[in-house]
Amino acid sequence: MTFSRTAPVAVFDSGVGGIGVLREVKKLLPHEDLLYFGDDAMAPYGERPTDEVRALVLDHAQRLLRLAKALVLACNTATAAAAQELRQHYPTIPIIGMEPAIKPALKVAPHPRILILATPTTLREAKLRTLLRLHATRAVFYKCPAPELVRLVEEGLADSPEADRYLDRILAPFSGTHRPDAVVLGCTHFPLAKDAILRHFGNDMPLFDGAVGTARELARRLAAENLLNPTEREGAVTLTSSAPHMLPLYHKLFYA
Repeated sequence: MTFSRTAPVAVFDSGVGGIGVLREVKKLLPHEDLLYFGDDAMAPYGERPTDEVRALVLDHAQRLLRLAKALVLACNTATAAAAQELRQHYPTIPIIGMEPAIKPALKVAPHPRILILATPTTLREAKLRTLLRLHATRAVFYKCPAPELVRLVEEGLADSPEADRYLDRILAPFSGTHRPDAVVLGCTHFPLAKDAILRHFGNDMPLFDGAVGTARELARRLAAENLLNPTEREGAVTLTSSAPHMLPLYHKLFYA
């Protein structure tokens, strides 16, 4: 399967969370046409069984890759569940996944305490366990599942009293001697709730997410495979969802 360099790049997420990744891709690759799809009708992915998530991702990827020259899985859960299989199915197409931003978080202190805020599926997948084992001697890692935060973001309540109450409850154990030195946002929805997270920890808490790194990896892969769009015009952005009523929120978040 081959594509013209002028074909779009597809960016996929379980919902609105990948909009942050889309914005970073747009900044770095302004001449690329971008096709965004969020599967809001089935969100949140992070509470679904891995096999179900994998099936959903493979189905949507098959449809998107009829048009796109590359696919960005702007979702940590989708990446953990299906990236490897997608790369086997589409060996000639760049498939770019998300990875929790643990490596930059390691630099905040000599032996930092790092809190990983993610979905239950991401936290239980082998991909994250392998990454934590790799750096086990360099930091103390805390893991905190936050599935309700995905729902709050999807409902446009990322910066709300409801979000504050939820975060205060689930983050209560991470205080005092267990207060982290950095927080890794292991779900693309969570940067949209960064104001609420900072209200809990304070504005001096370093937050890390993988959006910029993912955009850079996409740019690297497109360049390496001679797939960068040669045009000098501004690329078009198409926003789509399996739940069309979410599109006004997509537009609000992307064009804010």
